[in-house]
Amino acid sequence: MITVRDLRKHYRVHKRPPGLWAALRSVVSRTYETVPAVDGISFELAEGERVGFLGPNGAGKTTTLKVLSGLLHPTSGEVRVHGHEPRRRDDGFLREIMLVTGQKQQLLWDLPPADTFDLNRAVYDVPRADFKRTVDELVDLLELSDLIGKPTRQLSLGERMKCELAAALIHRPRVLFLDEPTLGLDVNMQTVVRGFIRTYNERHGATLLLTSHYMDDVAALCPRVIVIDKGVLSYDGSLEELSRRVRPEKHVVLRFSRAVDAADLDGLGEIVSREPASVTLSVAPGAVTDVVSRALARLPVEDLTVQSPPLEEIMSELFSRSRAEREPPA
Repeated sequence: MITVRDLRKHYRVHKRPPGLWAALRSVVSRTYETVPAVDGISFELAEGERVGFLGPNGAGKTTTLKVLSGLLHPTSGEVRVHGHEPRRRDDGFLREIMLVTGQKQQLLWDLPPADTFDLNRAVYDVPRADFKRTVDELVDLLELSDLIGKPTRQLSLGERMKCELAAALIHRPRVLFLDEPTLGLDVNMQTVVRGFIRTYNERHGATLLLTSHYMDDVAALCPRVIVIDKGVLSYDGSLEELSRRVRPEKHVVLRFSRAVDAADLDGLGEIVSREPASVTLSVAPGAVTDVVSRALARLPVEDLTVQSPPLEEIMSELFSRSRAEREPPA
């Protein structure tokens, strides 16, 4: 469904020192430097995949999504979305994709979302019967019946985001580029949006490429992740394999029926965090069974959990390693 080969997007940026004289000199003579936003990444997405597109701020994620949606032209490389070349932005391509961002809105501020839905129906020339079926489905899935008749300015951020998603799907796109769709939402609304995205993908086989700084979004939605940093691909594979490769150890969380002294924990593993009646231990994968057995035998364990390190820690470690590999030796 999506093919990206050796994609590069470079910007020519004017550089000058601060000060009045430097500003005056720049009128007649300027110094430029080339800044690579995306620097030779390649990947493919199959139809119906849900893929997380991750990286720190400035990694090139949004630039890539804009190239894939045809808003930016690549400096070089090949990009195809369902057989279309995005930069041409032909009608067939535009009917199959949608870019949704958590930072911008398409809803008309003083009009109810229902009017934006109808406007999008006209823009995409959706037959009225299909439009009604789609709106009824989206209203049901997102629980919008009490919202679509209110002016957009009267809606909360979470309510607006739900209506934004519905407006973006009026023409039933086959490819969704989601750029921080849960940005600024509370925990409950994040859960609602995630559930809707998953349901839409499963019902209609839409291909999803998702960027988010909320790792819960990624863990809940994306079996596969693509990671870029400084415009360069760092990882492409499953979340499970990423965890094994970067942080193979396990976290054993023990909760006790009473306070436990630090001496009682000796030899069980590295202490990640500790409270009087609970502790989190970092344990090598092959030692988990032995550590759990010894803890149950000698400590008042009330509850225990074995889990991988938090995804945030895994991503931070991956970024640190990839940057260290690219830095020239001193």
